[in-house]
Amino acid sequence: MARLVVGGGCFWCIEAAMKDLRGVHGVRPGYAGGHVEHPTYEQVCAKRTGHAEVVEFDYDETIIDHATMLRVFFTAHDPTQRNRQGNDVGPQYRSIVFVDGDHERASLETVLGEVAEWYDEGIVTEIEDLNAHPFWAAEAVHHDYFANNPQNPYCGFVVAPKVNKVRAKHAALFER
Repeated sequence: MARLVVGGGCFWCIEAAMKDLRGVHGVRPGYAGGHVEHPTYEQVCAKRTGHAEVVEFDYDETIIDHATMLRVFFTAHDPTQRNRQGNDVGPQYRSIVFVDGDHERASLETVLGEVAEWYDEGIVTEIEDLNAHPFWAAEAVHHDYFANNPQNPYCGFVVAPKVNKVRAKHAALFER
């Protein structure tokens, strides 16, 4: 089982957009990239911890590879926006990928080259060493938030369009 930890705005969006990919076996929203142990949602949103909202995916590399996971991730958010995604503003919403070793770094660099062609603006995605930054799981209320809160206006206006965009572009990669 391989592991991918990425942040691209609100973790509700990234989780919902990617959780049903064929080969994904575990999905956990959380926090990484900061300096506070066991951060809370309130601390991260108050911008006191240095953490980004991230999602940790466990996936089977024999079914879906690292580069494909990254392509879907970059479809789910705009990597040209520094410390924000639309109206979600702050460093906790930054675009960030945590890599584990040279192979994942090379895979990311290849995908970033492809993604750069999708946008007129430059890519601002941060790249960090996965082993240098612990992952802290988010509170239970944030797990599978989109599925559990369809009545939430944010889910309807922000999360759903991202999920739809990803599923339209990568339909063949999803469980049927």
